Amino acid sequence: MKQRTLGLWAALALVFLHAPLVVLIIFSFNQSRFTVWQGFSLVWYRAALADPQLAEGLWNSLIIAAVAASLATIIGTLAAYGMWRRPAPLLAGTLYLSLLTPEIVTGVSLLALFQWSFRFLNLRLGLHTVIAAHVAFSIAYVMIVVSARLRQYDRSLEEAAMDLGATEWRAFRRITLPYLAPAISAAALLALVASFDDYVITSLVSGIDSETLPMVIYAMAHRGVSPVLNAVSAFIVVIFGSLIVISQRLQKA
Repeated sequence: MKQRTLGLWAALALVFLHAPLVVLIIFSFNQSRFTVWQGFSLVWYRAALADPQLAEGLWNSLIIAAVAASLATIIGTLAAYGMWRRPAPLLAGTLYLSLLTPEIVTGVSLLALFQWSFRFLNLRLGLHTVIAAHVAFSIAYVMIVVSARLRQYDRSLEEAAMDLGATEWRAFRRITLPYLAPAISAAALLALVASFDDYVITSLVSGIDSETLPMVIYAMAHRGVSPVLNAVSAFIVVIFGSLIVISQRLQKA
């Protein structure tokens, strides 16, 4: 009886969380501009594909997410491995600080850092600053996922490989890296999603030529809610929801 009750509450919680997304996706196919169903149509998806501002924002978001996720995955994996080889509990605890710190605080601090460094480097805000900011907050996601995998790893496997003549790099590349591959892939997908979806930090450190898709959506919403936003939002929910599910599957591999 208790299990059924808990299951019911869990189902209600999931409905509460996902009902708005379901309604959003349904009305993205509505022919009407209003929340009154008038028939199935793909008109708003065609309008979204024909919008040059959305296309530019999508292209910027894809570039930023791909580069930031790649860099964060490499740096985060090596950092997690280094902390596994030489444990540093205090440093490991600070990983969660970036996840708990409000995004507005992180964005303002990064903007202050960029403005200070620009006095010496003669640079301006742009795609490079957005990528640097996204790498900064994505590293924590990668390190946490990879570190969780490393806690289940038997260190004696590397030691046995080196006893048989392998160098440290060869033992890492042939033994440890294949074991970590599912976690690394999952971490890369999480970093990709986090980078693509970010708005607050991006809006603070971006330049006039580095407007991302979330920034375009936010600006369009301020001018009045359009069914085009329903189509774009539905596309984002489905695509990145699928990536999150794949990431969860990889973590269990």
